[in-house]
Amino acid sequence: MDQPGSHWKQRYRSFYYTHAEVPDLTLDLERTGLLVIDVQNIYFSRSDDPGESGEWAFFRSRMKNVVVPNIVRLTDFFRERRMPVFFARIACLTADGSDRSLSQKRAGFNNILLPHNQEASHIIEDIKPLENEVVVTKTTDSALTGTNLRLILQNMGIHHVVVCGIFTDQCVSSTVRSLADESFDTVVIEDACAAGTEELHNHELEIINNIYCQVLNVEELLEVLEMEL
Repeated sequence: MDQPGSHWKQRYRSFYYTHAEVPDLTLDLERTGLLVIDVQNIYFSRSDDPGESGEWAFFRSRMKNVVVPNIVRLTDFFRERRMPVFFARIACLTADGSDRSLSQKRAGFNNILLPHNQEASHIIEDIKPLENEVVVTKTTDSALTGTNLRLILQNMGIHHVVVCGIFTDQCVSSTVRSLADESFDTVVIEDACAAGTEELHNHELEIINNIYCQVLNVEELLEVLEMEL
């Protein structure tokens, strides 16, 4: 579990990595890109739990006060240094969503119909992609499955992928696992991600840390990147 104030090497350690030696993190700036996952208008306009109370209160507060401001910091940092920023968004090609994968057709929370040309499917204005930034659309949880993102990353010489966005335990986790399986070196920024509850967020970070990625916060990542400048 997370221990505020402790070093990133000591946080989010699962049973499997209790005594593991975690190596220092080195990022080649020319081969490092930022990937922002699914920070779309739909998640800021849903009316199933209105207000600041209720079961979605944690998510709404974290997105407004922590996640979005930190993603802005990250996109600003990468853009100022001409480092590539990539976006993934959930968006189907058909109006009825018939092209969606099974995981996005199941009944419940994940069954959200987001045609690609609707405003609800677009990235929020605060972190709106610039004209030359790559945006992939997906009907899967993983941003690599069913898109050409892997090929794009390889073509652009990217090896280190910094990941942020939502939801930690769903699309973020699925993407991180896919990146690791494709031999990309992956870093997840824990305070630029959110899940529906704090428990889900922390638990998923503990599961993926050290095997599929390294989990850092924004300050720690910027310190590592600035050392490479």
